[in-house]
Amino acid sequence: MKVLIIEDHQELARNINDFLVKEGYICEQCCTLEAAREKLSLFQYDCILLDIGLPDGNGIHLLDLIRTEYKQSNVVIISARNAVDDKIIGLEKGADDYLTKPFHLAELHARIRAVYRRKNLGGTYIVEFNEIRLNTDTFEALIGETPLDVTRKEFDLLLYFIVNKNRVLSRQSIAAHLWGDYTDNLANFDFVYQHVKNLRRKIGNAGGTDYISTVYGLGYKFNAHKEAET
Repeated sequence: MKVLIIEDHQELARNINDFLVKEGYICEQCCTLEAAREKLSLFQYDCILLDIGLPDGNGIHLLDLIRTEYKQSNVVIISARNAVDDKIIGLEKGADDYLTKPFHLAELHARIRAVYRRKNLGGTYIVEFNEIRLNTDTFEALIGETPLDVTRKEFDLLLYFIVNKNRVLSRQSIAAHLWGDYTDNLANFDFVYQHVKNLRRKIGNAGGTDYISTVYGLGYKFNAHKEAET
């Protein structure tokens, strides 16, 4: 999961970043509305952690933009403001959750996961597609009853494919989702090909159907309607 941290308190932003990175997230940071708008215009994020009190304005104004232009992103407001009115406004404007400072990082992590499950996974931590079963709490994968021996990146890649089944995903979008925005300047994405190749091989070895097809010149597609051609 890729997270954008919009927070002007540098120590808090760094602590959140370090904690989430250890949990396997891809994190980007910014501390102003202007910088946040630029990042949102260039990259996609699964979750946005939004502070309301920023140096150049109120984060609620950015929330309006997010809900208009970037509807798929989950938004968790993290704010020192504990007033009921602020919470109501934030939630009515489209925030998925509201967490008041100070907070424990483990609680923030739990809120992020709960929001993602609710909006992207139908409220459950178990993701199933035909014979494939993923546990997003334990990061275990099964093909039928057979454990699928995948790395964390391969697990995230398979989850990304299933959540976006029947959509063509470019190599660049896959790279940015799993490795961060720094991949935007890379000359090629051969490492994506290798990860997809390894995942397809492991699924086949476990007796599963290879649903991943190559869309030449574009990227890959998790084909939910028929077995992919090899």
